[in-house]
Amino acid sequence: MKVKIVVTGTLEENCYILIKNGKCLVIDPGDDYLNIKEAIGDNKVLAVLITHSHFDHIGALRNFLTKKSVKIFKKSNTLEKEYNIGDFTFNCIYTPGHSSDSITFYFKEINSMFVGDFIFKESIGRCDLPTGDINAMKKSIEMIKNYDDDIIIYNGHGEKTTLGYEKENNPYFE
Repeated sequence: MKVKIVVTGTLEENCYILIKNGKCLVIDPGDDYLNIKEAIGDNKVLAVLITHSHFDHIGALRNFLTKKSVKIFKKSNTLEKEYNIGDFTFNCIYTPGHSSDSITFYFKEINSMFVGDFIFKESIGRCDLPTGDINAMKKSIEMIKNYDDDIIIYNGHGEKTTLGYEKENNPYFE
């Protein structure tokens, strides 16, 4: 599986495109639909995964809603369980804190989590925005600590990291 990153919008949000066997998933289509479409290329979009519904993560979502064959995965229509779509398998993990609808998508096959604004390298997402909750964030962090250290964390802004690195270097993980 290949992971492409398209940095979108004025807040430089990371949109991820996961490609496998001519098909793809789009995670957090923040903005700049034409750039996202170019990165998708000839791959067939099976689904769009939304880590949370802040504007900088869903700005180009409307461009995918017109395609009836594209499934949308977000907190309001998912359970904490494993999903299979095409050749892709992932788990939804509820990780509220930055927002009440924050979820993490875990792809065991590539040992990666797509966390939106839940975790940043050496930091976390803001909890002072509407539906943010620092106590929920603390619980989400405690829960995510149970996963393997070598998991790659693809976040909503900035560079990727690993869970082990965050356990050692992120002050919010103490």
